[in-house]
Amino acid sequence: MSSAAIGARDLFALVRKGIDAEGVGAQVRKPFRFLLCGDPALVAELRALLLSGHPGVVPVEAAACLETISFGGVPTRLDAQARAILFLGRRGDLAAANLSILEPLGLPLLCITVDPQAQPSGPPTVPLGGARGEYVVPMLSAAALRVRLFPHLVECSRGVEIAVGRALPPLRESVAAKLTRDAAANSLKIAIASAVVDHIPVVGLVLGAVASAGDIVAITGIQIVLLMHIEAAYGKDPDVQRMWRLLPVIGGGLGWRALARELAGFVPVAGIAIKGAIAYAGTIVVGEGVTFFLEHGNHMTKHDAALLYEQTKNDALRFARELIAKLKKR
Repeated sequence: MSSAAIGARDLFALVRKGIDAEGVGAQVRKPFRFLLCGDPALVAELRALLLSGHPGVVPVEAAACLETISFGGVPTRLDAQARAILFLGRRGDLAAANLSILEPLGLPLLCITVDPQAQPSGPPTVPLGGARGEYVVPMLSAAALRVRLFPHLVECSRGVEIAVGRALPPLRESVAAKLTRDAAANSLKIAIASAVVDHIPVVGLVLGAVASAGDIVAITGIQIVLLMHIEAAYGKDPDVQRMWRLLPVIGGGLGWRALARELAGFVPVAGIAIKGAIAYAGTIVVGEGVTFFLEHGNHMTKHDAALLYEQTKNDALRFARELIAKLKKR
């Protein structure tokens, strides 16, 4: 039997083993809330936008994730479900608003200013709890809000990202991007740890082969879980048959990881970073590929996947070298 066939069989076995319907269901059901306040018309418009995309009637639990509050009825205490406050206004409203009443709640305050004359903009990082950041958009559209606001709103949702994507369809692309980055960072760490073991005398001699095989299983496992989580965020429950159609996205990463191991052997120091970079870039391509499929209904072309991989690899190499430098200092 060819090595390709063995790889496909083993990959399918990993998928069957890796599917955890209960675990995915628990992620989907995690509670969260975003608090909305400010201009009533804009609040209603944003609410309608965030809940758009559901087939048929909007689920009650999705609508309950968006809570409108008034300055006269701001709660003095919040439960752990509340993740961020969204203040909406038009040009000049933010300066006139008394937002200090919201700061004691300790939540990031994302202030959206709608200005038809402006280009989408926002702070480079998510505001800390109790702090505010202004996001200027020409209109309340998904395209304008995806520039800064949606990614930052997802960052405020750490630990409940999948539930956020499931409940609020316009945020799904941003949720998938964050899940992909997190999985890629974990893949990079595993690949670097494996490469380091390969280069430690005695330990590498004894464990090198095991580590090299183990990192493929571990990274592929990360990618399978990533695939399931992105699908869950897009409203799909675990399904072996459907995932089988997406396996080419994951399988493409196996060749990159094999190449990474070879490079790590020929380039003792630089190879560690290269191995990590390839694991990182391969996982990015998996996440982006699955997201592309769910958004468009067809797979990304090999050409587009290769371009994405090359663009990501350089960033990953820099990240890997920085991580190695930190490890050396320790």
